[in-house]
Amino acid sequence: MKKWLALLIIFFIIFLTACSEDETIKKLTRVDVFQTGQDETIVAEKETVATLEQVFSEIEWEENVKVEMSRKEDLKVVLFFETDKNMPESLEEYYLWFGENGTTIFIDREKHSLGRLDEINATIFKKAVLK
Repeated sequence: MKKWLALLIIFFIIFLTACSEDETIKKLTRVDVFQTGQDETIVAEKETVATLEQVFSEIEWEENVKVEMSRKEDLKVVLFFETDKNMPESLEEYYLWFGENGTTIFIDREKHSLGRLDEINATIFKKAVLK
């Protein structure tokens, strides 16, 4: 009986330790859009930001890719994430190219990553940020 009780206590301690890990939230709060020849657009409406957060989760990323594009980017976007209520927002910067087939290519120059967004999500993204 004591072995079961000791085992149960150990399991409970492990469970509490696992559940009480410092869970970092990463919530998108705002998106700044920079388009050549136009003023900066700030997307901060909650519904639009939630839509964009969903769209960004659909990007298929390739890590450690060196990319050179034949033309200048169509957009630059800066994503603002709340990671902790007591800390400033973290920023992620992406350069975007719209493809002829309706897709969108994202490049994260800092992480040397290339992302692709399918035609459906690219359309949703464009409607949300290009107004």
